[in-house]
Amino acid sequence: MAKAFASQGDMTEKKITFDEIGEGLYAFTAEGDPNSGVIIGDDSVMIVEAQATPRLANKVIECVRSVTDKPITHVVLTHYHAVRVLGASAFGAQQVIMSNAAYNMVLERGQEDWDSEFQRFPRLFEGHESIPGLTFPTTTFSDEMTVFLGKRRVNIKQIGRAHTAGDAVIHVPDQNVMFTGDIVEDHSACYCGDGHFADWGQTLNNIKAYDVDAIAPGRGGALVGKDAVERAIESTRDFVQSTYLPAAKVAARGGSLKEAWDAVRAECDPKFADYAIYEHCLPFNVARAYDEARGIAHPRIWTAQRDLEMWEALQG
Repeated sequence: MAKAFASQGDMTEKKITFDEIGEGLYAFTAEGDPNSGVIIGDDSVMIVEAQATPRLANKVIECVRSVTDKPITHVVLTHYHAVRVLGASAFGAQQVIMSNAAYNMVLERGQEDWDSEFQRFPRLFEGHESIPGLTFPTTTFSDEMTVFLGKRRVNIKQIGRAHTAGDAVIHVPDQNVMFTGDIVEDHSACYCGDGHFADWGQTLNNIKAYDVDAIAPGRGGALVGKDAVERAIESTRDFVQSTYLPAAKVAARGGSLKEAWDAVRAECDPKFADYAIYEHCLPFNVARAYDEARGIAHPRIWTAQRDLEMWEALQG
């Protein structure tokens, strides 16, 4: 009998912070839990990332109401993962925005991802009874789109694959601030189970080219100032490379998934063992790195059953 996923034992409530990272721009963070962003325009509010449940989304709304009474009209979802999108109904937004690629992934694997993440993250899915179903966008875009919140311009763009094939970033040019979703993390493990290792580094370069003054990352603390932004981008790059390269070496010589797991641990444990959700992400990261190195370009769909089979193989 395999031991439980690390995330299944993490039932401690996390401390919420709500940091202003630019004028009218906020990062909602919670000690390595999924972050959300808030963009306050002239007459309305945009939310970036909807949380896992309406219960958690209401915590974001409480923070929004501490700084503005303007209506929440837009929710932007940087990708399709259940812990990011299933709380969307709580906001009552007029528009729910996703890239076409992310929407297609909801159609392809949204229910399987929900079932898988529900098994992995019992704390995040407390109050799951209030989720009305899969979250579908009202608006999709290919490559990029612009939303105006009054005079405030918000650019939503796909700049490369990384955490998923559908990743989008949100840039607010008047403050030169970016919301990156899980492309960038800070002192938190990247979840690479649906990722594209070969593309991730160039996507980070594309973010770097914006030379932003602040980032709200997918997990971890708000990054204010160019030094903090640079540090997080490079630590994310190091994490991704340190995961992929040992697994690829094992795959190249025909080694097993368990051997890849051992090789990645040897490389990553000394550097990243204290990162948030490190132990949870590691088996999924190794499995995806091993697959990609063996030529499986399109990430295989995680299901609750596949999760358990992979975990048992690694423990055995």
